[in-house]
Amino acid sequence: MIAGFETVNTGTITLDSEDITQKSPNQRNVGMVFQSYALFPNLTIGQNIGFGLEVRKMDKADTEKRVREMLELVHLEKHIDKYPYQLSGGQQQRIALARALAIQPRVLLLDEPLSALDAKIRVELRLEIRRIQQTLGITTVYVTHDQEEALLLSDRVVVMSQGHIEQVGSPAAIYNYPATEFVAQFVGQLNLIPVTEVDLKKNTCKIGGQTVKFEPSPNRQISAEPRLAIRPEEVHIGTGEGRNALRGRVESVLFLGSVVRLRVNVDGALFSADFFNERRITLPRAGDEVIISFPEHSCWLV
Repeated sequence: MIAGFETVNTGTITLDSEDITQKSPNQRNVGMVFQSYALFPNLTIGQNIGFGLEVRKMDKADTEKRVREMLELVHLEKHIDKYPYQLSGGQQQRIALARALAIQPRVLLLDEPLSALDAKIRVELRLEIRRIQQTLGITTVYVTHDQEEALLLSDRVVVMSQGHIEQVGSPAAIYNYPATEFVAQFVGQLNLIPVTEVDLKKNTCKIGGQTVKFEPSPNRQISAEPRLAIRPEEVHIGTGEGRNALRGRVESVLFLGSVVRLRVNVDGALFSADFFNERRITLPRAGDEVIISFPEHSCWLV
């Protein structure tokens, strides 16, 4: 809808206080980067980047200068005379980005631009896109299903579900203070533990026969089947001053590379606990009896 490819049923879209709702795509001056690159296979890299400028009838010398500036921005100066099929997927996506930026759009739109790339290239291009966005200072709307990508790239995150906005906020606010259960589960890993005997006056609940103190929620209404929410990185092995402490048994130890995840059974409820991997790290083994602990401010009821 922002690009002008979908018809708006109700409401308006404004850009710099200008109503663009009824304007055609070519009248909006927005740049679009597609998931599938959408480069012209019969044009060279230089011609692809300069296509939008030629449509706008820019002077040839100015077009060539602008194309070279864009190639320098995406670090692909040596590929100006190549064709898209001669470049890697990551390089093609950089060209698609350079083409969108060449027309100096008021807004840059990116539709899952990295989802077709392998993991390592995706991480590199995230940083590249952020660098370019910061360098140019251009407002960018970036659509992604990759939560890590959203948190890394954004100044403001909008979490949507079935066409409705669930929460808007900074990456830290979205992750640390999710407004709904959907946001809490969708963004990052989350323990959701069934609880009983909830006391809202004391902010306590029971997991099996063990008591947990939690941080009060602004929404005091609790569902018929309340659950305790806590991130795995907030769960620690061993006791700590001022912390909740629960006895349990290690069910499994999962090695995930930079992170090791323990799954601990506490009276039938499974907690995940994440630890940074170290070469000489010593962790409990499956079947060991352990105590897990976490501060009350790290957990809340949903």
